[in-house]
Amino acid sequence: MHVFAGQGDASRSMALLWGPPPEPRRAPGPRPTLTLDAIVAAAIEVADAGSLAGLSMRTVAERLGCSSMALYTYVPGKAELLDLMYDRAHAELLGEARESGTWREAVTAWAHDLRAFYLRHPWVVQVSYARPVLGPNEQAVLERLLEILEGAGLPARTLRGVVSTLFHYVRGNAQTAAEARQAASATGVPDQQWWIDRASRLAKLAPDFAERFPRSARLSRETSGIGHPAAIEDVFTVGLAVLLDGIEAASR
Repeated sequence: MHVFAGQGDASRSMALLWGPPPEPRRAPGPRPTLTLDAIVAAAIEVADAGSLAGLSMRTVAERLGCSSMALYTYVPGKAELLDLMYDRAHAELLGEARESGTWREAVTAWAHDLRAFYLRHPWVVQVSYARPVLGPNEQAVLERLLEILEGAGLPARTLRGVVSTLFHYVRGNAQTAAEARQAASATGVPDQQWWIDRASRLAKLAPDFAERFPRSARLSRETSGIGHPAAIEDVFTVGLAVLLDGIEAASR
C-alpha cells in the first residue's frame, strides 16, 4: 500500500513543517499539557507498532490518553499529521556524521544508516516518493548525501541520477526486508515452511526445471537463504558496492 503525502492544507502543512510550533487556542483553565511534538511522537509510535492503515486521529488520541478533538487544536487532520510524522522521523538521521574517510566510505555509511532507519520505521516506505513532503529533516538527509558526493566531482546531470538511484536502491531493499519480516505474521505461514512447500511442489510439477532454467538453478545452488533477512542484507551490500563502482568510474 502506498500513500501520498501533501494531501492536506498546503499552507498549514508547510507552516507546521518550517515554522515555530503553533500556540494552541487557549481556553479558560489550566495550561494544556499536550504539545505538537507529543502528538507527532505518538503518531510515529502508532505507525511503528502496526502500519499506516492503523493510523487515525483516534488511535493517536488513545495513545496520548486524550480525546480526538484535543488533537485538532494543534494539527488540522490526519493528512497534515502524516507530513509531520514523515519529516520528524527523518530527524533520526541527522546526528553527528560518521568519520568515514573517502566519499565512497561515507556513501556506504549513509546508505546503511538509511536502510536501518527504514527498517525501524517500515511505514516510511509506504509514503510515495512521487510527491515529497518537502520538510527540513527530509531535505537535510538529501543535503548530507549531496555534501558527501561533492568529493566524487560528478557533473550535475550525473549527480541527479546517482542520488535518485541510491535513494531508490536503499528504499527498495529495505522494503523487501521489512516485508520478509512481516510475511510470516501476515500470512500465518513461517518463511521456511513456505519455501519448503513451494520447492516441493515445484519439483513435482516441473521436474525439468534445472534443464529449462539452468542459470536460475545454478544461481539458486550457489546462493542460499532467499527471503531471509541476512540474505537480503548481503544482497544489499553487494549491490551497493557495484553501484559505487559505477559512480567511481563516472567520476574519473
